[in-house]
Amino acid sequence: MKVLIIEDEEPASLRLKKLLTEIEPDAKVLDILVSVRSSVEWLSSHSAPDLILMDINLADGSSFEIFSQIKVEAPVIFITAFDEFAIKAFKVNSVEYLLKPVKKEEFVSALNKYKRLYSTKEAIPDLKMLVDTLKNKQEPFKKRFLIRYGEHIKTIDIGQVAYFYTEEKINFLKTKDNHTFPLDYNLDKLETMLDPENFFRINRQFIINIDAIEEMFSFSKSRVKVKLNPPTDMDTIVSTDRSPHFKEWLSGKE
Repeated sequence: MKVLIIEDEEPASLRLKKLLTEIEPDAKVLDILVSVRSSVEWLSSHSAPDLILMDINLADGSSFEIFSQIKVEAPVIFITAFDEFAIKAFKVNSVEYLLKPVKKEEFVSALNKYKRLYSTKEAIPDLKMLVDTLKNKQEPFKKRFLIRYGEHIKTIDIGQVAYFYTEEKINFLKTKDNHTFPLDYNLDKLETMLDPENFFRINRQFIINIDAIEEMFSFSKSRVKVKLNPPTDMDTIVSTDRSPHFKEWLSGKE
């Protein structure tokens, strides 16, 4: 099995390669590509691999752009953090997907499905309908917030946000330069609006930006205590059920 990996995060690509060699010792990784541009160039100048492992968000844009520039002649296992509708689209179109963080048992299942459905070149599906469907359903993450306080109105770019929190049933945004503003969105809603690569909900009260983490400490029951910048007097301990996912998120959301 000749496999091409398209993934711009080194920890993720190394994990995929490691999992692949554990599951399929005879598999050969032809190359690891990190961008739309390098992927198009590689696919234009090489014979089609047997299988492509492809992240959707790459260094220079969405991997959907690859399909608009060149015909992909190999089956693809997508790696995605898309919503439930998109996941269903993958299933309907018989192209397998892996959710980040990639788990070994799910990778085994994906490879088995590939072998079952795409064992010959003639079985390769037309991915155009799938790609069009996902492009149309992909909702952009929140880029800025409109803040109202008193008679004032201002916008805050998402890059300025250190964390969001709830106190006495009121939701707040804390900026990296230590300003606090009330928000109209609760944390449940914010979770659907924020890029999961950068933000993580550590407990019922906090969603934090990875850039806001100053220090971390081991805590009881395998939990993690997070020291944030700007600081807060509130509880910033990662809840027990979220701790394993938090550690995976820290390692690159694999």
